[in-house]
Amino acid sequence: MKNYVSFLLLFFLVQTGCKKNDELVLTRNGSSDYEITTTTNTDGKILKAANELQYYLQEISGAAFPIVNNVNPDKPAIIVRIDSTLLSEHTVSYAADGKDIIISGGNAESTLYAVYEFLEKELGCRWFSPEVEKIPLVNKLSVNLPLNYRYTPDITTRTVHSRLFYENPDFADQLKVSHEAFPDYVPIARVHTFHRLVPQEKFFDSHPEYYALRDQERRHTQLCLSNEEVLHIVIDSVRTWFERYPDQKVISVSQDDNTQYCQCESCSKIDEEEGSPSGSMIRFVNAVAKEFPGKTISTLAYQHTRKPCKTKPLENVMITLCSIECDRSAPIEEKCSDFAEDLMGWKKLTENIRIWDYTTQFTNFLAPFPNLETLGPNIRFFRANNARWIFEQHSHNPSELFELRSWLTAKLLWDPDLNTDDLITEFVDAYYEEAGVYVKQYIDKIHDELKNDPDYFLYLYGDPSQAFHSFLSPELLKTYMDFFNQAENAVAAKPVVLKRVRASRISTDYAMLEMARNGMSPEFQLLEGDSISNKVQNTLNRFRNTCNSSGISLMNEMGYTVDEYLAAYENVLARASQPNLARGSKVRLLTAPKKYANEDPQVLTDGAFGGSSFFANWLGFEGHDMEAIIDLDEQKEFSRISIAFLQVTNHIVFFPEEVTFLCSADGKSFKKLGTVATQYPISPESKKNDIELFEVKHQAVEARFIKIMAKNVSKAPEWHNASGLPVWIFADEVIVN
Repeated sequence: MKNYVSFLLLFFLVQTGCKKNDELVLTRNGSSDYEITTTTNTDGKILKAANELQYYLQEISGAAFPIVNNVNPDKPAIIVRIDSTLLSEHTVSYAADGKDIIISGGNAESTLYAVYEFLEKELGCRWFSPEVEKIPLVNKLSVNLPLNYRYTPDITTRTVHSRLFYENPDFADQLKVSHEAFPDYVPIARVHTFHRLVPQEKFFDSHPEYYALRDQERRHTQLCLSNEEVLHIVIDSVRTWFERYPDQKVISVSQDDNTQYCQCESCSKIDEEEGSPSGSMIRFVNAVAKEFPGKTISTLAYQHTRKPCKTKPLENVMITLCSIECDRSAPIEEKCSDFAEDLMGWKKLTENIRIWDYTTQFTNFLAPFPNLETLGPNIRFFRANNARWIFEQHSHNPSELFELRSWLTAKLLWDPDLNTDDLITEFVDAYYEEAGVYVKQYIDKIHDELKNDPDYFLYLYGDPSQAFHSFLSPELLKTYMDFFNQAENAVAAKPVVLKRVRASRISTDYAMLEMARNGMSPEFQLLEGDSISNKVQNTLNRFRNTCNSSGISLMNEMGYTVDEYLAAYENVLARASQPNLARGSKVRLLTAPKKYANEDPQVLTDGAFGGSSFFANWLGFEGHDMEAIIDLDEQKEFSRISIAFLQVTNHIVFFPEEVTFLCSADGKSFKKLGTVATQYPISPESKKNDIELFEVKHQAVEARFIKIMAKNVSKAPEWHNASGLPVWIFADEVIVN
């Protein structure tokens, strides 16, 4: 019995002794003996690291932590320092050393990141946006022992193309991503540089042989990479740029943004030998890189150069592989096998791979785009294939679930093995507070519905209308809107949080407006009788107010603004509410449409209206004019005819040069009513995305048939990046009254 009591006493002493040693107490009741110690190193990031640590420790505990340069042996210290002898460049570390805590990194930036790791992992600090952080408040601040953390990120350059990070460098540091899109690049040579390296305005007239041969014609769409003089000019340009920016390490020597590459005999021979057009590119870029051994030459594996060649890039050549064509409805390995094979092919050739990935719908920044669950698997796949530099091209500007997407992508770039669902839950609970549960229900539901449609292609250059029979069906859209109604009600008394919720529902409001414009569902129509639908008007007003209050100004990457969208939508409402003798009339085409709107001529009179993207309701004609005859079924009197056309210049969609309107009683003999020329002839200064209404007003006539002839520009002009390719015209909705 005595031995048993002794054992219990010993066990108690051991346990209580351990308890005294299983934590370091930093503060009690707002006071602390600890100092923050730096070395005499005056590096700005080390000073920032110490100041950030001091600030957040005081925010958490109320205690002041003085910053000193030298260790006081009589005071416990939190030491912030660079430790390049024990740590690799990108490694972060913190550990207990007696009563001291040492926070360090392999360089100044890593040391700053180590401070944020310590604050996050050990003390519970969280940063969700530049305005929203969660900092615990405690009377006693302690850290558990043993304390010995070390982490080296596999992805060493992490970029999320979001102005949340570019305009808020402190937030970028907290999430451990770069402050800019192209760190270390010469600013004038980041991507698509051929036209800068060998300017066509300087060389094309005198030396057309420097440029791409296409269909036996020299065009300045790309360079001729087998031409020795071109190589010398490019090397001279690169040298000049590095001399102008001596502190920068990277220059892009890369194709311009088109597929009109050189097909001369010499270039074609190289590409055939190499098994890919990337062959002539890599041989050329290697020759440039050989001249600059201390620098990095970046080039693109993009579109026609994406498939790897046989020649290995030099060690100082960085391959930037772009996933622009991929289906985003599932991980790349599942839905984009060609890209996956190309990445694995480049892995065999080089360890210097940079991924240019895409995370939003660039034609519709505000559209629902349920790809959040693919981000983690894709980043892990990139990591497994030598990608140490990842650029995630987000919308840059506020867009669908903007803060969540920016934060989630940054977290996964830092640690790709984190659980996406856990991260989303953490974010919505903190950012939307009581409304978070409903926002999460929306996110889960829309992703689940996309999974139920395995054949759906979720494309960067798509349109919400493509999903109206899938994850954006009328019934589902009503469900999503109900989630957001509940979310708003949950935070109705919190105006700041309510504003965040309304910004998060912008995508469902946008989808609803586009569904009404499409006229595909009785639930969502532009008109109620002859008047504008209250549901549409209320949604449009909420959309406008949310955009204004949340700083949402752009609809897509072509620069189409929210103001332009709203003005165009109001114009559609005005047109839709006009009496229209042509609605539902039979349409006969004299020229053949191609691909879009199911090539159905009735699109021109179906009462639905096309938006800013050519996927919805626009009837397309490639390379030739449009001629259409509308049969009003009987003689009718009218004095005005109008039809709209779309422009998306980077996709070779231009306004017609002119539109001619004619009428006929018998459908054989037509009388001209007028010709209207475009107010916006195509030029390098043309708006990238626009809609133009062509309208003729005339004295009242009686006729049964109306002919509309739109004259196509035919081929893209010389200055356009698709020079020589056929031009599209897209037409929609004829109104006659």
